[in-house]
Amino acid sequence: MQKNLLLIIATFCFLSCEKKSTENDSKLNIIGTWKLFEATIIEKGDTAVTDYTKDISFIKIINGSHFAFLSHKIPSATDSTSTYSSGGGKYSLTNDVYTEHLEYCSDKAWEGNDFQFKLEIHGDTLVQTGIEKVENAGVDRMNIEKYVLQK
Repeated sequence: MQKNLLLIIATFCFLSCEKKSTENDSKLNIIGTWKLFEATIIEKGDTAVTDYTKDISFIKIINGSHFAFLSHKIPSATDSTSTYSSGGGKYSLTNDVYTEHLEYCSDKAWEGNDFQFKLEIHGDTLVQTGIEKVENAGVDRMNIEKYVLQK
């Protein structure tokens, strides 16, 4: 009887120590501040590549549950609203599939939308590839963004 009780207690202790999976479990470490250096947009057969190291600055900040992005033109114009954008919300990460739920955005048409991306990390570089589709804004395009981790 004591052996059975001891076995039950040991089993309970073992199972209670098991690591529980969370929504953001992944081998990819994306937490940090990322600076966008190049973005490729493919829309209706046309490809546009933007160099974010010259006239525009864009960062994405990711913590354990949320992301935020900030962008502005360099040098800033006197009217910052014409060159500034921002947004953020919750995200999930499962393996290499990163999904943003945009809860806040300077362009209201984008709010409430989910965007799913495939992520790759090579050293200090993060590559995010996915479809951006926002019916309210008439947007349906492939977006490939390349970021470098800020230290």
